[in-house]
Amino acid sequence: MHEDWAKKVKGLLKSELKRRHIGYKELTEKLAGIGIEDSERNIANKIARGSFTAVFFVQCLVAIGCHTLRIEDS
Repeated sequence: MHEDWAKKVKGLLKSELKRRHIGYKELTEKLAGIGIEDSERNIANKIARGSFTAVFFVQCLVAIGCHTLRIEDS
């Protein structure tokens, strides 16, 4: 059950990145712009695992300019 939620959240973040045509390199730069320093590799690994914190999730959304998020049941 936990895995399903992790997949859902990972999918939400990846969808928002794709919608804005933002890759991991650009995400890394945008996060640095709001004071979050991390390597592109670490960020890619976090997202690939889908086991990142809510704080990281919101930081990413803010960094890419996502002000609203639509969550739907699949």
